Amino acid sequence: MTETPRSFKVITYGCQMNAHDSERISGLLEDAGYVPVPTGAEPDVVVFNTCAVRENADNRLYGNLGHLRPTKLAQPGMQIAVGGCLAQKDRGEIVKKAPWVDVVFGTHNIGSLPVLLERARHNAAAEVEILESLEVFPSTLPTRRESTYAGWVSISVGCNNTCTFCIVPALRGKEKDRRPGDILAEVRALAAEGVLEVTLLGQNVNSYGVEFGDRLAFGKLLRACGDVEGLERVRFTSPHPKDFTDDVIAAMAETPNVCHSLHMPLQSGSDDVLRAMRRSYRAERYLGIIEKVRAAMPDAAITTDIIVGFPGETDADFERTLEVVRAARYSSAFTFQYSKRPGTPAATMDLQVPKAVVQERYDRLIATLEEISWDENKKLVGTPVEVLVAVGEGRKDGATGRMSGRARDGRLVHFAADPSLSLRPGDIVHTTVTYAAPHHLNADGPLLSHRRTRAGDAWEAGRVTRTPGVSLGMPTIGTPPPAPASARSC
Repeated sequence: MTETPRSFKVITYGCQMNAHDSERISGLLEDAGYVPVPTGAEPDVVVFNTCAVRENADNRLYGNLGHLRPTKLAQPGMQIAVGGCLAQKDRGEIVKKAPWVDVVFGTHNIGSLPVLLERARHNAAAEVEILESLEVFPSTLPTRRESTYAGWVSISVGCNNTCTFCIVPALRGKEKDRRPGDILAEVRALAAEGVLEVTLLGQNVNSYGVEFGDRLAFGKLLRACGDVEGLERVRFTSPHPKDFTDDVIAAMAETPNVCHSLHMPLQSGSDDVLRAMRRSYRAERYLGIIEKVRAAMPDAAITTDIIVGFPGETDADFERTLEVVRAARYSSAFTFQYSKRPGTPAATMDLQVPKAVVQERYDRLIATLEEISWDENKKLVGTPVEVLVAVGEGRKDGATGRMSGRARDGRLVHFAADPSLSLRPGDIVHTTVTYAAPHHLNADGPLLSHRRTRAGDAWEAGRVTRTPGVSLGMPTIGTPPPAPASARSC
């Protein structure tokens, strides 16, 4: 009698890097014989892939673990695993706080998860394995992609910066760069499967090449992506202003499939706060980059990260942040109220800003950003826009009769769906912007064109994009393994 395969569900907190790690986790589990849990069913294995950047990440994880405890008690054989940055930080504390957790694994040993699950099941005891350095690069692991039309590709892992508010370098380690040929092999494999858009990922993409001594490597990589057949959009995140160079701006402007969208973290507009944050650029340098980007690409949409209430931030410091925000004219921003993260230098700094003051500044920042983003979006009313149709972007699409997707500049567009065209996620439409809001655009007129794509075909057929592990060119002993087979879908 054939044993029924065990099912799994991966729950992700945090950034794009974590979301991409979750694709690796899913690929690993499928390779080990597990199957994704059917809709509405309880999984045999639940994996939490965690973030540790914000304090509420801790509360969210332990709250969800508590809610899951009765389900596990009622379902013999169910397993719970916790991985990612919070697991790297809390280690054995997780099973002390939640003894019903079966496996804890860190950022450096994602590939160990199937073995740890089996060992915990065999021994009927929790398995905690946290490595201090990378076991294998994540991109050597198989991947179950969440999208048929867009894919993440890691170009590096880890970070060499020492920002005083950030715990990521302590949890993900020093920067490790992939070789350009290995990155391009993965990009080509995705494009061969019909993926139209690739986002290059790194904690600091601009420092890419530091390991092999090529300061201009990132700009070269962007240009090389322009030669990949079938690849229509290239994005990247996140850059760091201190490493952002003119050759990258030129590569963005001169490579047709590189999107004119740039996420450029500011964090603060005050030079004094930037110095305390150990961010090695100043407001003038930052705005100089924005000016160069806009000179080369007047249509560029620029987004950012901003922290409010960093220790020692004064009213004058905050006003300088607002000045930079007004000068930069962001299309959108990720905003955060500073929270202490144990293990970071900022957590022990004097002059922690009272919560009420932080909240008041935060509210003013949000109001300023929304006013600017709305003004910038209004400029686009009446202009044509190319939209890559997406799934899950429009929460009200069912009620409004619209579909949603992303413009080339990254803006969210809700557009009138034409039932006669059989539009699918992954298809490309051209339409005209009719209305602007602070966080989205509407295009309620008739479509100017619709192009069916292989990504749309794959979505319609219910196929999942899978890529095998891609070698990262790391030194090996003995005969090198054979090159991986091309990516496949099934």
